[in-house]
Amino acid sequence: MQAGCYVATRAWIPLQTSSDKGSRRSLVVRSAGSRMELSLTRPDDWHLHLREGDLLRAVVSHSARHFGRAIVMPNLKPPITTTAAAVAYRQSILKALPPDSRFDPLMTLYLTDNTSPEEIKLARKSGVVFAVKLYPAGATTNSQDGVTDIFGKCLPVLEEMAKHNMPLLVHGEVTDPNIDIFDRERVFIETILSPLLIKLPHLKVVMEHITTMDAVKFIESCNEGSVAATVTPQHLLLNRNSLFQGGLQPHNYCLPVLKREIHRQAIVSAVTRGSNRYFLGTDSAPHERQKKECPCGCAGIYNAPVALSLYAKVFEQAGSLDKLEAFTSFNGPDFYGLPRNTSKVKLRKSPWKVPDSYPYTSGEIVPMFAGETLEWFPSDN
Repeated sequence: MQAGCYVATRAWIPLQTSSDKGSRRSLVVRSAGSRMELSLTRPDDWHLHLREGDLLRAVVSHSARHFGRAIVMPNLKPPITTTAAAVAYRQSILKALPPDSRFDPLMTLYLTDNTSPEEIKLARKSGVVFAVKLYPAGATTNSQDGVTDIFGKCLPVLEEMAKHNMPLLVHGEVTDPNIDIFDRERVFIETILSPLLIKLPHLKVVMEHITTMDAVKFIESCNEGSVAATVTPQHLLLNRNSLFQGGLQPHNYCLPVLKREIHRQAIVSAVTRGSNRYFLGTDSAPHERQKKECPCGCAGIYNAPVALSLYAKVFEQAGSLDKLEAFTSFNGPDFYGLPRNTSKVKLRKSPWKVPDSYPYTSGEIVPMFAGETLEWFPSDN
């Protein structure tokens, strides 16, 4: 039987569980007035965009408030292609954090056709670079410097990564304009990822922000511990109708683009049944409002302030709240070979309204589900 097979559970039953590594359940308690509360090991975000400058300073506190660590994406201008640049970027993030924050940014390198095996050795020795990101050239925001020849120019680098057990994080879409945008994840798996893993079976891979049942089937066909996936709130809660309901909805536009309802349901089923192949990765991607609401709007959904509330919503709807902690807090560090966090966060069943926007010096950022009421409120105490 493959890992992640469905096990029936009942929701809303208090579960007193231990904190040992094998534990897969959240602590669920009832407080005064029958208010539901979840106590979770502090989660990590295994796919996060923090940007730079004023935008970095505006958004980093939202992630630092409830997440212990985050894998920080390297697609800046210019991209983070060297260990030295990653170290410098990490310092700018640390300077932007609120006082006394213990948030730990885990850095990544931006893979290009010119990345060298020597750079991978430097990255591993640095102690701050934990993965390398593959953007097919032109796939998403600031990906113009991405890979054009993965089986030629990049193969020596990937071989070096396999030697050092350094994960390759893939934006899993082809960029051929002749391929329908809704089919690009499936074609990437068939033409790039599957052949790559045949060539390099020991390469650890994270499929970022999966969007299709094709990705679920592929991941579950691979050896456990070798290929995993991050999953976003938007791809668990929205389908492609969400782009057009009531008019064009630019704040629901992201890449990979939202897919059909049948794909959303397949991802929800895979994540909520308890498989350790999936873990939290928000792909929170802030853009200034005017850059979203314009004739050529940017791709990206800003969900950092609401992510934990939305993941709890998904697991509650699936009757799988006892599986939430493993997804948010255990599966990611286990895959990366890092210790789990020891501190806790709480999610209270207490309705709260999402702000319409978050102002900053250059404008405002509109969060996911802006102005709507969510049922789970995260706090540290």
